[in-house]
Amino acid sequence: MTKAVFITAVGTDAGKTYISGLLVKKLREIGLNAGYYKPVLSGTDEYDGIPGDVDFVLKTAKINANPFDLVSFVYKNAVSPHFAARIEKKPVDLCKIKSDFERIKQHYDYIVIEGAGGITCPLKLETDGRILLTEVIKLLGADILIVAPASLGTINSTLLTVEYAKNHAIEPKGIILNHFDENNNMHSDNMAAIEDLTRVKVIAALPAGADNIEIDKNVLLSVFKEI
Repeated sequence: MTKAVFITAVGTDAGKTYISGLLVKKLREIGLNAGYYKPVLSGTDEYDGIPGDVDFVLKTAKINANPFDLVSFVYKNAVSPHFAARIEKKPVDLCKIKSDFERIKQHYDYIVIEGAGGITCPLKLETDGRILLTEVIKLLGADILIVAPASLGTINSTLLTVEYAKNHAIEPKGIILNHFDENNNMHSDNMAAIEDLTRVKVIAALPAGADNIEIDKNVLLSVFKEI
């Protein structure tokens, strides 16, 4: 059975794609058949329509696949997915996301699923129904890893994200801090405070520009759930 984890974040541009790429790369380096899936992506103009997030992960992890096969909804407009979908008249459909994911599961033993924006990112806000990212996480059945910056303000945003997840029956399996400077006392204190307040382990802290993620193999595998 396939195992997966869902990568979400405390907000936009926290580094989900970057972290996702390094996680898939790490899994493949230890000999696992690992892949990637992104249900919804908005903002592709700079890539001439190519789903850039997916393309980045595939290149980072050295996976030979068509990026369009690993994303369900691609929008050119670099705005919230619900707004991009409205502009481009292509609403998000949970049935397609589920179907695409089931197809992708046939090819990989481990899958890193990457969300859009933060955990409450709206994917559809129309009169015929509303979809937040939370519903996609539940639909696919994976637990989450939360990507957060190491900088000032991260304690509040990370605690809010963890509490929101728990209140919606979503289990945070770990936190990954991005742009972490081990010589910065505030960064170290932020890490300690986050673990104390959330009771969720920071499983990795990446310095800026890292091209590998330092994480124990057993810890990494423990965040994946059979789905």
